Amino acid sequence: MAILTAGSGVAVVLTKRARTKVRYPATVVRDDGTHLVVRAPWAGADDRDFGFVRFEQGDVFTEHYWRDRWYAIKEVRSSGGAVKGWYCDITRPAALDGHSLVVEDLDLDLWLSADGGTVLRLDEDEFEESGLRTRDPEAADRACEALDALEALARAEGLAGLLAEGAR
Repeated sequence: MAILTAGSGVAVVLTKRARTKVRYPATVVRDDGTHLVVRAPWAGADDRDFGFVRFEQGDVFTEHYWRDRWYAIKEVRSSGGAVKGWYCDITRPAALDGHSLVVEDLDLDLWLSADGGTVLRLDEDEFEESGLRTRDPEAADRACEALDALEALARAEGLAGLLAEGAR
């Protein structure tokens, strides 16, 4: 298994239904072989207002990926360093392909605000429409379990402890 060196570059490739959704450069913060952390600026061409948060040019994402878990968590900070919150993608476990970190988006998402007061389940309609339950029922079950577990953790104690795993 390849482990990336802190400070090295990696391309993050987010796929959806076997197509590349977005690809962007990131810098490796740490990699322990299971938990890979990268940092990257907001990869959107334009600012994006979701209603509950606005991603803007200058925002910095510290992204946590696991090779054995069905989610990725992105801590979002403003250009001034203030935490906006955590955007969680429900995904298949991350995989390295050379110097590309490939992650398959399974449509479900979770948002946790910086103050911990807002926890939102997102895109459940997209998930149902995706056909994953029919194509790959096991993956659909794992995705739903991951969303439920992250929501419970976010509501109970936040995500800081989970994100610190491997940092020690």
